[in-house]
Amino acid sequence: MEKKIFLAATRQNDGKTMVGIGLLLNLRKITKKVGYIKPVGQRCVQIGGEKIDEDAVLANKIFGANDTRLKDMSPIAIERGFTERCLDHQYQAGELAAKIKTSYARCARGKDIMVIEGTGHAGVGSVFDLNNAVVAKILKAKVVLVTIGGIGKPIDEIMLNKALFDQEGVKILGVIINKVIPEKMEKTRDYLERGLREKGVDLLGLIPYVKTLTTVRMEQIKEDLGLDLLGGREFLSYVVKNKVVGAMFPCNALKYIHDGSLLITPGDRDDLILTALSLVMSKGTNKGRIAGLILTGGIKPHKAIADLIKKARLPVLFGKDDTYAVASRVNGLIVKISETDTEKIATAENLVGKYVDVNKIYAQS
Repeated sequence: MEKKIFLAATRQNDGKTMVGIGLLLNLRKITKKVGYIKPVGQRCVQIGGEKIDEDAVLANKIFGANDTRLKDMSPIAIERGFTERCLDHQYQAGELAAKIKTSYARCARGKDIMVIEGTGHAGVGSVFDLNNAVVAKILKAKVVLVTIGGIGKPIDEIMLNKALFDQEGVKILGVIINKVIPEKMEKTRDYLERGLREKGVDLLGLIPYVKTLTTVRMEQIKEDLGLDLLGGREFLSYVVKNKVVGAMFPCNALKYIHDGSLLITPGDRDDLILTALSLVMSKGTNKGRIAGLILTGGIKPHKAIADLIKKARLPVLFGKDDTYAVASRVNGLIVKISETDTEKIATAENLVGKYVDVNKIYAQS
């Protein structure tokens, strides 16, 4: 019988996917026979006529699970209208559970250990009677919980989620604390180890906050915000390291434009647009200077400027919303990892390998 780990988070954006990638890569140093499944997926893409969770697609591309059908790695896709159909009894929990078990059996064939990725916190999926705790119970898996740094709040959230798993008789193997402020690692470890020990929960690792993992590519901004592309398609892989809202004179804006800056400005601010383009053109390659431009307010630039945009070596996006709304949406993005994010993938592998007790997870799962 293969070993099983159910990877869950206490809430959204705790870094579960990053931890999962790092865990998979490090488990493969113990055994090559590592499998993956995400039984219930919320963020899905269309592949070959089927809805597949994005994380399952990512895992498949990174690890090349050619012996596993992609749909088996993502058996239940929560697409638009799915919840309503469940409440209308078009789907039954037993039917969905059977589908999960069948797909799991295929994914687990010949594996030494399976990583089962959950969706959100323990209660996600309760509306159709298949929350994370229930799925972990169905698959008879022990749980590793991921939460983010701090002292009191992580313990509160861990215990809240643990209560649901306890209710289903599912064992919590331990917790991983992610995004811990580096300067507070030792203090946080001391208090959390003592606090969690009193609650009967093992601390499996503390991972420091690393800015590299919080950066977003221009391609994701374009897709998630539904923006049009005015130029620079081949540069959509540029990484945004900071955002600058163009509501000042160019001489002042220059103080805030650093490596990897994203300039968000109305489409009629010719002065700021030309300033950004001149920085790119003066450097020739634009290596590391400006990540991109977003022109807002539904105002397209003058034709002469539009011609310059097409020649510039940076992506320029265009949207109808006002500058503040666009900036707010960019700040609210949930950062994704793609198979081309080699730096993030390598960072995830190194962080989990260094700061998480992977051998203990493997031995006790």
